[in-house]
Amino acid sequence: MLKNKIENRCLLRHRRRNYINARKTSNPNSRVQFCYSYDGNQCISDKYWQVHFKVRVFCMSSQNSLKLKGKTTKTDLVSKVYEKLQKNILKFKQVSNKPLTLGEKILIGHLDESTDFMTFNGLTPGNGYILLNPDRVALQDVTGQTTILQFMQAGIKQVLVPTTVHCDHLIQARVGSDSDTKAAIYENNEVYQFLESASRKYGIGFWKPGAGIIHQVVLENYAFPGGLMIGTDSHTPNAGGLGMLAIGVGGLDAAEVMAGLPWEVLYPKRIGVYLTGKLNGWTSPKDIILFVASKLTVSGGTNAIIEYFGPGARSVSCTGKATITNMGAEIGATCSVFSYDDKMESYLISTGRKDLADIANKNKELLTPDPEIEKEISQNRDNATKYFDQLIEINLDELEPYIVGPHTPDLARPISKMAEDIQKNNYLDTISVSLIGSCTNSSYEDMSRAADIAKQAIEKGIKTKTPLQVTPGSEMIRETIERDGQIQLLRDIGANVLANACGPCIGQWSRPEIKKGEPNTIVTSYNRNFPGRNDGRRETMNFIGSPELVIALALGGRLSFNPLKDELEASDGTKFKLDPPKIAPEVPKDGFKDTVDIYVAPATDPESVAVVIDKNSQRLQALEPFLEWDGNDFIKLPVLTKVKGKCTTDHISPAGPWLMYRGHLDRLSDNLLLGAVNAFRDGEVGKGLNLLNKNIETFSHIAREYRKNGLKWIIIGDKNYGEGSSREHAAMTPRYLGCAAVIAKSFARIHETNLKKQGILALTFVESSDYEKIREDDRISIIDLQDLRPKGVVTANLYHSDGTVEQIPLIHSYNDAQLKWFRAGSALNILRSTERV
Repeated sequence: MLKNKIENRCLLRHRRRNYINARKTSNPNSRVQFCYSYDGNQCISDKYWQVHFKVRVFCMSSQNSLKLKGKTTKTDLVSKVYEKLQKNILKFKQVSNKPLTLGEKILIGHLDESTDFMTFNGLTPGNGYILLNPDRVALQDVTGQTTILQFMQAGIKQVLVPTTVHCDHLIQARVGSDSDTKAAIYENNEVYQFLESASRKYGIGFWKPGAGIIHQVVLENYAFPGGLMIGTDSHTPNAGGLGMLAIGVGGLDAAEVMAGLPWEVLYPKRIGVYLTGKLNGWTSPKDIILFVASKLTVSGGTNAIIEYFGPGARSVSCTGKATITNMGAEIGATCSVFSYDDKMESYLISTGRKDLADIANKNKELLTPDPEIEKEISQNRDNATKYFDQLIEINLDELEPYIVGPHTPDLARPISKMAEDIQKNNYLDTISVSLIGSCTNSSYEDMSRAADIAKQAIEKGIKTKTPLQVTPGSEMIRETIERDGQIQLLRDIGANVLANACGPCIGQWSRPEIKKGEPNTIVTSYNRNFPGRNDGRRETMNFIGSPELVIALALGGRLSFNPLKDELEASDGTKFKLDPPKIAPEVPKDGFKDTVDIYVAPATDPESVAVVIDKNSQRLQALEPFLEWDGNDFIKLPVLTKVKGKCTTDHISPAGPWLMYRGHLDRLSDNLLLGAVNAFRDGEVGKGLNLLNKNIETFSHIAREYRKNGLKWIIIGDKNYGEGSSREHAAMTPRYLGCAAVIAKSFARIHETNLKKQGILALTFVESSDYEKIREDDRISIIDLQDLRPKGVVTANLYHSDGTVEQIPLIHSYNDAQLKWFRAGSALNILRSTERV
């Protein structure tokens, strides 16, 4: 009877939510399986909808998860990639027989067949564009919405490059794993229906809510040494830990590649990081990238591949390497990469991909730099100039644990200097919440080191002095550390386990206990810490360190606590000092737990699948083409704002509660520049002067008023405008509301490309000081646009309200193909017209 009550209760709830095709299990101890279906086929489900006695709801699929189409990278694809690498490298060496770095080998191996190797050899890094053929595309559930909507405009029946969608961004951290995932499935039901139905129709693999964070799932299933992947998330470079060039892009870049077009990118510079020694004690892979960030700053890696090599590099675990390459995004790098080694082989085997490891072992010369490079640099560091634009050397034997923040990932100091910095800068010492996990640091090794610190605390009878939140990176990790006890050790010191999702790392975090405007300090093992990034509150100061360091700080309760020298008090009143975490296993000795029912393969009969978009939806909106350029100069356009200081894509198009509207461009546009600091208004955030009525209003409202009155407008940016996330919405929403141009001191790589792709003119001051000349009530004319040429100079006239006029020169980085995007109104318009032909 209890079984029937449980099943009936579930069934009634699912019927209320248009769930059909329920299948009851004959075994009362089995999982109860329900799903909705909008076309009579396989569907998404509430994986975590729990009822009495831990009965779970799963999708109806009875297939073995490892055998599902597209659930892992196939050996034939990898073999073809290596064949092309070999072929292209041999061709290139006929033109230039110089030793090649790993980054060069992978780029050369993926050059489009239209490439002339003689011309390519003449390119200067950072100066000139190349066409590449990526092996894979990865989408997450937020940016993936517009990517798929744009792909649908191409009129192609199936993706032409292997592609997956990962549902990780829309799960908000509120209470805990199961209830938060259940709530997300309920609240985002129509988005998940759209993503899954489109995935099944167009040949895309679909990873369900709760399966894990995109980058961790990609590392576990798809990344392979020597490959090239693009993804619609700035932390796509995580896969560089497995020897892959993995690069964050905007959604339209991804849609074009999915449609079979080559991908264009500025030929990147090369930064070498030469590692010697070996990590020890409290130091971890996290400290390597935090140190590098302190040297390069948030823009120092822009348009560069960061390549880690040397004996120290080979001592870092595969997942540790991924932590480092993941956070290369924080310094603006195109991507970061490590060479194939025994650590990667071990990880491939442990994650069920021995076949790929065998192929990689036979092609090691393609997956490592030419040996002369490391040999020459090890003998004389000056030789690095022959291969890299810059060299950073780190002796891991001497590296200290680092902590960075607040508000920027390049404000770094060793933990030994933290207390001094707190006093000097008046930071809040008391920690409000401690958080570990995320795509950056949720590996088996990470959780094992964190659990070792927890075990020491348990033995002394103490718990954390702050709330502790733990985010497993994937269901495979969660199930494995549940089996092996790491999660229980963390729970025993007070941890709460969140969903396998991005959560607080991207602003999906409900914090009702914090009052609006209340300053507070958090410590995390995340990757990004811009103001407002984690909880939507600019007053929250996020300091980033390794997971084990965060656990220690949670036990101490203070940001100034230094576990290397400070003592804690045991439950019996005695004092003790934490030992450094023990050397942790890089992969579990009993292997990773296999996971089931978290992946949906593409449909075998895609013609029968209908893509689900409710015409009355407030979450999804079919895209309309942007108008092509009318051929006229931009004459006397108003300035919406002049942004002061750091303006990331989080400031231009905030996440948090706005994530739910990422598939609905009109509604999303109401968040335009909500986080941007107005240089004209004494640091006011998100508001400016409406020149039509002289009122102070939100930027989105002003932009809509200008558009209604037929006025295009301009944004003025500061340095590295648009750094951070890859979200193309930070370009789409301004374009939608009438932005004609963005003029900045400098741009972040991805955002500059996104602006170009959406038909916005991206221009840079020749003289940075000209930024100061622009006034709040200016009108700006950008002239002679008919004469736009690649890398040319553009003239802007500033019409001041006092009747004076100033002329300033501007430059741009457009090539011929990109100028066509501008003239056509967007790159998508080019794609549409190409496909019609």
